[in-house]
Amino acid sequence: MNLYIDNQNPLILFAIGVGALFVLLWVVRSWRERQYDLTGKTVLLTGGSRGLGLVMARQLVQQGARLAICARDRAELERARVELQQCGGEVLTVPCDVTDRSQVDQMVQQVRDRFGQIDILINNAGTDLVAPMDVLTIEDYDALMKLHFWAPLYTTYAVFPEMRQRQAGRIVNISSIGGKVVSPHMLAYCASKFALTGFSEGMRTELAKDGIAVTTVCPGFIRTGVIDHAMFKGQHRKEFTWFSIADSLPLISTSAEKVARETIAGFRRGDAEVVVPLWTWFSVRLYALFPGLSTTAIGWFNRLLPGTGGIGTERAFGKDSHSSLSPSLLTFLSDKAARQNNEMGGQEQPDGDRIAERSSYRSSVSDGEDG
Repeated sequence: MNLYIDNQNPLILFAIGVGALFVLLWVVRSWRERQYDLTGKTVLLTGGSRGLGLVMARQLVQQGARLAICARDRAELERARVELQQCGGEVLTVPCDVTDRSQVDQMVQQVRDRFGQIDILINNAGTDLVAPMDVLTIEDYDALMKLHFWAPLYTTYAVFPEMRQRQAGRIVNISSIGGKVVSPHMLAYCASKFALTGFSEGMRTELAKDGIAVTTVCPGFIRTGVIDHAMFKGQHRKEFTWFSIADSLPLISTSAEKVARETIAGFRRGDAEVVVPLWTWFSVRLYALFPGLSTTAIGWFNRLLPGTGGIGTERAFGKDSHSSLSPSLLTFLSDKAARQNNEMGGQEQPDGDRIAERSSYRSSVSDGEDG
């Protein structure tokens, strides 16, 4: 009996040690987060008029930050400004196409003229393009690289010299699980997000000596309600159906509020990376450890996705790609988020003007495709 108890002692001590370590890590994380107070800090947030950007904006003003948001749609910006100011926030809205470097430089100067120094830059502007590789064009890759890589590069180069001079600052890049793990029918999206992830992680190593903390955020499916603004090609109704349902199911997707909270807490701590939710974290780790097995499994999933056909290389908005299954009860959570996050009003192009040029958009998008 005594021998049995003695044999259990190391296991008990090990369990106590592991528990104590987790408690210590939690205490340290909480302390680091509290050390960085957002009160009076100036935040420049791109793509802040709707979706995840608007949700982050709400939480930032609630924590006392002075906020500058930009987007291309003036009406969306005005609706966001009214809401945020009603929450007591000090908000500046600036219409800006972040893929145009001259507009970015002018926007940054406007923010400085209003608030002075920029303490935090959050590169959030983005969009989705869902289609098989066969119907993607060089212009598709170019457009997404401009929005997901070159735009964050422009804003970063506009703000970091001043941060370096002060030896203080935060830069946050909203990448994606698509910047860590490949996804079929999102090749152009993943290529641009992988570029952003690499840029962000490399920049952290170079700017740490200057007191600038760079955080890379890689969420999975987020229920922001943005789906109607996304772009689809090929059999666009079928593509919209699988993507919108995945974007809404609670076991696969997560709320924009949770992603926003984790993002803000992460950059306040100065974390290198924020990966949410937990299943996304596991997916990223599994892919890194077993890339061959992971890509093989994803390849089998690709066989279940729609083939080519439909509208081919032309682009359609999500709002023009509805089907009998979507919207439906399966997309209830995403549809609810759209109503809450300023995603319902606009009829114009999504952020990144070249992703949806009117010359390549069909108002009659159902030709040649089953709904």
